[in-house]
Amino acid sequence: MESRRLGTNGPQVSELGLGCLGMSDNYGPADEVESVATIRAALDCGVTLLDTGDVYGMGHNELLIHEALRDRRREDVRISVKFGGLRRPDGHWSGFDCRPEAAWNFLSYTLKRLRTDYVDVYRPARVDPNVPIEETVGALSEMVQAGYVRHIGLSEVGVETLRRAHAVHPVADLQIEYSLISRGIEEAILPACRELGVGITAYGVLSRGLLSGHWTQQRKTTERDFRSHAPRFQGENLQRNLALVEKLRTLAEEHGATVTQVAIAWVAAQGQDIVPVVGARTRDQFAESLAAADLKLGADDLAALERVAAPEAVSGTRYAEWQMAYLDSER
Repeated sequence: MESRRLGTNGPQVSELGLGCLGMSDNYGPADEVESVATIRAALDCGVTLLDTGDVYGMGHNELLIHEALRDRRREDVRISVKFGGLRRPDGHWSGFDCRPEAAWNFLSYTLKRLRTDYVDVYRPARVDPNVPIEETVGALSEMVQAGYVRHIGLSEVGVETLRRAHAVHPVADLQIEYSLISRGIEEAILPACRELGVGITAYGVLSRGLLSGHWTQQRKTTERDFRSHAPRFQGENLQRNLALVEKLRTLAEEHGATVTQVAIAWVAAQGQDIVPVVGARTRDQFAESLAAADLKLGADDLAALERVAAPEAVSGTRYAEWQMAYLDSER
């Protein structure tokens, strides 16, 4: 697998990363044995970037990654961790805490669960409206100086916040949703990142499975599945979005590919400074996603995909209203 660098000063990573959230949270039950096997299969295929968060399964995801890396060399893997999310015992979210003292506390527990001395990229999961970003990044800078963190990242921030953070300490990458049907970063955020030398780790490249080509109108979700309340998966929105997916399928089949593969390849083709993070939960899902690395799309192919997935063709916001309120990137 080829590699890309996260920003001007960030780490070298594989051209595709593996997002581990779904192995612990948000998408219904997952098989722990299969999850560990999937992580190991990804590493065997050359994936070096694993993305997690301390709030994923309330620590479960970090413990899962530790198990998967038990017989691996730590220096061969780049672990990206988000912090700051607050949850109650029943799993409900209760905001974010990115105070410096809280960030140090979160880091301590992350290092213990991962059984590691350092995190490769550490980032607040969202902007804490009660804490200036300068204070949060100042604490992260101290972690870098102490050797506990190698690089600083951000997640779902807008241009102003990005600039303020970068002025305190160089930001390696911005993790933000970017896909054929979520292209809001193109107007201002992506140009600002490129101006500052900040890379992009793109999550949601399959829009939570909507762009996988495997979702159907009849598919049922559990209460704990994120998609049970995601606007793009509801009623007429879902019907219109699945019609869009069928048009993408026609284009994909012209290349002997799946919708999953063209969706990932489109994101990867947007620049060498962009690393798609795929959220595979099984080895079969990962194998399908991995094939996107070999799919080369020409300018005409990219334009055709973009015409099908034009902004006006997409129905529903990417998060529910209460979750959109946490996105500094949408303000």
